[in-house]
Amino acid sequence: MPNSVAEPHHSNGVAANNSDPKSSNGTVSRKPFKIFIGYDPREDLAYEVCRYSLLKRSSIPLEIHPIKQTELRERGVYWRERGKLESTEFSFSRFLTPFLANFEGWAVFVDCDFLYLADINELFQLIDEKYAIMCVQHDYAPKETTKMDGAVQTVYPRKNWSSMVVYNCSHPKNRELTPEVVNKETGAFLHRFQWLEDGEIGEIPFVWNFLVGHNRVVEGDWSTYPKAIHYTLGGPWFEQWKDCEFGDLWLKELEEMRKDSEEKKD
Repeated sequence: MPNSVAEPHHSNGVAANNSDPKSSNGTVSRKPFKIFIGYDPREDLAYEVCRYSLLKRSSIPLEIHPIKQTELRERGVYWRERGKLESTEFSFSRFLTPFLANFEGWAVFVDCDFLYLADINELFQLIDEKYAIMCVQHDYAPKETTKMDGAVQTVYPRKNWSSMVVYNCSHPKNRELTPEVVNKETGAFLHRFQWLEDGEIGEIPFVWNFLVGHNRVVEGDWSTYPKAIHYTLGGPWFEQWKDCEFGDLWLKELEEMRKDSEEKKD
């Protein structure tokens, strides 16, 4: 894919709610849409850029929360010990998303190593009330044995499905994701969505979780151009990944974020 990805019109921060997503009863919701971003201290900059890219392009109000393990432990809702195969602090805490959203409405969980190139409202328009969750259903088996800063690369069914999930938080099945369940269940149970039936998992186009190094753009086919880039193996915030594919887009976003921050100070 060429690095000159066409981007949609940008909005500065949160725009007016002129096309809000629908609530569970079909009426227009005036509340900000909740997005929970996985947070790891090693990837603080990745989190900030992900958040910035969402807000900059959004045409609807957003309420963004980092999922910080330290805060969850202080609240007493997360207590499981970190396993050797957990590459980030949010490997399991991500599944608290419906709980953190008070089991109400729809909410998104997304890894911090994402860069959004499109208006998140386009994703919300794909919501189908009949599903408990919706996600990109990758057929992905990484060849690499390590990722990011040397973390072990694990291979399992439905790999990367849980890296961006749109949750129907009020769905009866998702009410099973209590802190007790999230703290005790296995990685297989959680990452493979084993609390759900297959028919309760809706599919989102892969361009909303475009895996660097795996997904490819077909020249001239706009349906293959990424709307959200996922630097799943590592991104430019790590020294060894500074020259990765699409790294220049992330670095450009970082530069714009810092510029905007300086202008606000002035």
